[in-house]
Amino acid sequence: MQYKIVPVTPFQQNATIFWCDQTLEGAIIDPGGETDKLLSVVDELGIKLTKLLLTHAHVDHAGGTQDIADKLDLPIEGPHKADQFWIDIFEQQIKQFGFPEARKFKTDRWLEQGDVVKLGNEELEVYFCPGHTPGHVIFFHRESKLAQVGDVLFKGSIGRTDFPKGCHATLINAIKSNLWPLGDDVRFIPGHGPMGIFGEERRTNPYVR
Repeated sequence: MQYKIVPVTPFQQNATIFWCDQTLEGAIIDPGGETDKLLSVVDELGIKLTKLLLTHAHVDHAGGTQDIADKLDLPIEGPHKADQFWIDIFEQQIKQFGFPEARKFKTDRWLEQGDVVKLGNEELEVYFCPGHTPGHVIFFHRESKLAQVGDVLFKGSIGRTDFPKGCHATLINAIKSNLWPLGDDVRFIPGHGPMGIFGEERRTNPYVR
C-alpha cells in the first residue's frame, strides 16, 4: 500500500490518497476541497480511483466528495451512519466555516466496526471511533502498520469535542480501546498536521498518555 498526503482547504486538511502498488487502484480519504488539485495529483501518480472514503462528515473533510464522485462516477464509502446528523446540516456547515464551493454528499455505503474496504489487492480495516463526531471511523492498513485517523488523534493533541453531538469521554475511550491495541509502532495520518506514532502519543500526549 502506498499513500500521499495532500493538504487542502484553508483548514489544511490532510486529504490522503491510498493506492495498491500492484494494481494502482486507489481512493482518496477525506477529499475536503480543492478537487482540481487532488485530481491533478492522482493523474501525476498514475492511479485509477475506484472509490472515495470518509472518516467523518465535517465539511473540511467532505466538501469535495460529491463533485469528485459525480465527475468520475465513484462510490462514496463512509462514514458511520451516526454522522447523518452532520450531513443533514451540511449547508449550515458551509456557511459557518466559509466554504463557497462545497456540495452535500450522499454516501453509498455506511461503514461499521469490523468492515473492510478493498483497494486493488489491499485491504483497509475500519474502526468506529466516535467522540469528535458521532459517526467517525478510521482506516487501518495492517501490513504497513499505517492508519488514517481523521480528527480522532493528532500529534500531541486529540479532536475537538465541543461540537454538537461531540463527547470527550467517548473519544478518549475510542482512542484507548480501538487505536492503542493496533500497536505502538503504528504510524498515523491525522486530519490536520504532521504524522505521528501511536506509541509516542501514549507516552507523551497530555490528553491520552
